[in-house]
Amino acid sequence: MSSGEKGNALEKIFHLKENHTTVKTEVVAGITTFMTMAYILAVNPNILGETGMDSGAVFTATALAALIATLLMAAFSNYPFVLAPGMGLNAYFAYTVVMQMGYSWQMALAAVFTEGIIFIILSLTNVREAIFNAIPMNLKHAVSVGIGLFIAFIGLQNAKIVVGSATLVSVYSFKGALGDGTFRSVGITVVLALIGVLITAILVAKNIKGNILWGILATWVLGIICELTGLYVPDAELGMFSVIPSFAGGLSVPSLAPTFMHMDFKGIFSVNFLVIIFAFLFVDLFDTLGTLIGVASKADMLDKDGKLPKIKGALMADAVGTSVGAVLGTSTTTTFVESAAGVSEGGRTGLTSVVAAILFGLSLFLSPIFLAIPSFATAPALIIVGFLMITSITKINFDDFTEAIPAYICIIAMPFMYSISEGIAMGVISYVVINLATGKVKEKKISLLMYILAILFVLKYILI
Repeated sequence: MSSGEKGNALEKIFHLKENHTTVKTEVVAGITTFMTMAYILAVNPNILGETGMDSGAVFTATALAALIATLLMAAFSNYPFVLAPGMGLNAYFAYTVVMQMGYSWQMALAAVFTEGIIFIILSLTNVREAIFNAIPMNLKHAVSVGIGLFIAFIGLQNAKIVVGSATLVSVYSFKGALGDGTFRSVGITVVLALIGVLITAILVAKNIKGNILWGILATWVLGIICELTGLYVPDAELGMFSVIPSFAGGLSVPSLAPTFMHMDFKGIFSVNFLVIIFAFLFVDLFDTLGTLIGVASKADMLDKDGKLPKIKGALMADAVGTSVGAVLGTSTTTTFVESAAGVSEGGRTGLTSVVAAILFGLSLFLSPIFLAIPSFATAPALIIVGFLMITSITKINFDDFTEAIPAYICIIAMPFMYSISEGIAMGVISYVVINLATGKVKEKKISLLMYILAILFVLKYILI
């Protein structure tokens, strides 16, 4: 098949012209999204491995779950969203359900599988779509802004620019690093991340195609140069590893056998187990809705009524991906907020997702390369994408305080509470209460579902 025929085939499948994009743009967007979230391939096995799960099997399960769920996203919705086992949800799986509550990882997988089945049912009955559509437009713009601040904060943390301190967080201390001898392991990566932010910002300002991806690669190459010249010294105890790919262990794919189909449903009807399933449901539902709202809003995919066409397919991909991931042996699979990086590169169709999915498949065989991409190289991308997303703040109606204040609460809750779902919860509660108290309910035509959501969110804080 010639390149022209391939282009025509891709046009028919993904409707590129209709979505004002090209094959090249979609490929770059897919690579960019993958690069910003490839860290999950290293982080997820480390977190779930603390429960006693085989880390190699979890690595394979993570890559396969991302591959399958992301292909489903492309097939069901033709949207540029990429899925993988989610951060936060994996921590809840490992540290709360298994290590704190004492359930086995096999039972935790059963909870994740059950959650996915419930989501499939909810998606088929339009419940999740109805929730998406019930959220007012100003709150949807606020979600996009809040996610921007949230992922920028994640980027700052990943780069160690922002660190924990007696004041909760503070800026990294170069003086302290020079004093305790950690500058060549941690301090230099902070410098590289800051340089990476400037490089990426300049590329964005000059409107260079693939600017975010080039920013990641440039920062990574600088890291390799620093390691080769001795300016950067890896230190595993400090969480700083080699940025040079190592093929010493070969290219074999770790076996899936230790986690595949190891779900244990024995305690599924206990009260505690139902609470765990609800917690997984709550976080996954509103993290996913928040990501879809925020990224779709930034990409101008929402229609004039603030609805996302073909959202049912996107939600179904997320739901099926969660259950498939549990069967393979990993925590909840969800739509990644890093999809915003690809959208910022111009990704508008499922071809972006397919490219990212293919890279997750390749990562099974080329894990040394992908696992060598350091967090300080992807951090600048998250920080700059955060900037691109907060530009949606100009779409919020600040003249009406009953709209602006709930939007503001939603925005600040996401980074400060370190959760997309908490931001949505706070936004919905404040929106309903403020409009009720000011007598603007009839004027705003607030839907019954918004009241139900507000009550459920309040009960969640009281009971869980």
